[in-house]
Amino acid sequence: MMPGRFTGLAIGAGLVTALAGGLALYGTGSPGGNGGAGPCAGSAGAMARVAAASRGEVAAMQAPLTPRPAPEIAFKGPDGAETRLSDLKGRLLLVNLWATWCAPCKAEMPALDRLQAARGGKDFSVVAINVDTRNLDKPPDWLKQNGIGRLAYYADPGGRVLPAIQRDTGSTGLPTTLLIDAQGCTIGVMKGPAEWSGADGLRLIEAALGAGS
Repeated sequence: MMPGRFTGLAIGAGLVTALAGGLALYGTGSPGGNGGAGPCAGSAGAMARVAAASRGEVAAMQAPLTPRPAPEIAFKGPDGAETRLSDLKGRLLLVNLWATWCAPCKAEMPALDRLQAARGGKDFSVVAINVDTRNLDKPPDWLKQNGIGRLAYYADPGGRVLPAIQRDTGSTGLPTTLLIDAQGCTIGVMKGPAEWSGADGLRLIEAALGAGS
């Protein structure tokens, strides 16, 4: 396997089509749905686009079956002050949990850095949250030593974020990545690493943003 490249879990075209169709029906208030009610009702279209764009290197990205708010987690921002996920609301977020003791996490960090460099801006940002709770100088030093300079440094030395995300997503390992829309709703979850800066990753981000729709 080439360094920095990963193959996602295969998702059948029929399953993705069915999921996208179901999400579209949810958004139109079809029988059995919520009739468009709830804080994340407007995210159904974005979830359908994410389901349809989860291909190739990002095939393991799964859209939730029903819209739901992202978990309200708190962590340290680049300035060391406490930051809540809701503070970053207003743009599409790719929230990635990583640790220096997680080899797949470290392997995908350069791709996340390239994705931020290529697409980061007023409408999209990568939020990579380090979950190390010991040797707290090690994560920023590792990023610097490996030339990763476009990602803002977010960290959770108190160990609160990882269990909260595990409860919300059912993921038991790292890396875990959430795709969260500008309204603060989870529209995708990936358990495991991906080649985020490749064509498939960029296409997924554009789809989530609604580009070309």
